Amino acid sequence: MRIVVLDGYTLNPGDLDWGPLEALGEVTVYERTPAEQVVERAGAAEIVLTNKTPLTAGMIARLPKLKYIGVLATGYNIVDTAAAAERGIPVANVPDYSTDSVAQLVFALLLELTLHVKLHSDAVHAGEWTRSADFSFTKSPLLELTGRTFGVLGFGRIGQKTAAIAKAFGMNVVVSGRQPKAVPGFEEVPWVPVDELFAVSDVLSLHCPLTPQTEGIVNRERLRRMKPAALLINTSRGGLLVEQDLADALNDGRLAGAGLDVLSVEPPGENQPLLTARNCLITPHIAWATVEARTRLLGLAADNVAAFLAGTPRNVVNAAR
Repeated sequence: MRIVVLDGYTLNPGDLDWGPLEALGEVTVYERTPAEQVVERAGAAEIVLTNKTPLTAGMIARLPKLKYIGVLATGYNIVDTAAAAERGIPVANVPDYSTDSVAQLVFALLLELTLHVKLHSDAVHAGEWTRSADFSFTKSPLLELTGRTFGVLGFGRIGQKTAAIAKAFGMNVVVSGRQPKAVPGFEEVPWVPVDELFAVSDVLSLHCPLTPQTEGIVNRERLRRMKPAALLINTSRGGLLVEQDLADALNDGRLAGAGLDVLSVEPPGENQPLLTARNCLITPHIAWATVEARTRLLGLAADNVAAFLAGTPRNVVNAAR
């Protein structure tokens, strides 16, 4: 089989081995593929793998040899799955490869917002400690997590992992999602309506998929329900936020801070309002990108291809018609 990877750079900028995939066919890896070159580059391939390069209905229609689409991610909205199903082409994603890494970044952002590690380290390197009259000084109020309420919106695997870490910090966890469900180890965690979650959380961490129901779920009305001292963390999807509403809340002092790893448009334009918002940390969609998570992703994507070649495709997100 001829296998084409349309945008392999973010998954493997050179520190991983494409060997697991190369064992399955003739592999061509492109670092990035502009939309106008997708059909040309994938035209001879039976198997196409993509991370964020769209495969539209029009593109799929112009790829007559295509038999399988693999998404190098959990989210698969960049593929027209219905158009693929019409052709009998399975689309497979890779779930659950980055749970630990995403949860880790949630707390990297939260700890920076509460302890301002970089601010204080920069002050020390600038000589402020050397010149200090005291053995210790602070540049900003420091906050302890123990006893605070940690709200989780969306209680899948990442939400559960994040909640477990919050409990280990001594935080009180509350959860909201599509419907309450029994999760071992979280029997005592209360489920509350979405609006109540916004109102009671000292820290609100978003872990729900982007759907028509969740798009813009963090908006002006709900932000007004939050405590002025509350913090918002989003490592899920940028479209969950009405970004101008969040920027306004931060700039007006109606929310203490935010830590974001995702934005609605990536990379962002210069007019992205959160780039200049007060006390807003933004990282460039890196929660998934630890070496360990990317290694798992590459291995699982190759396993998906192997399963397809064996006639038992797995992690298929569309049903062939």
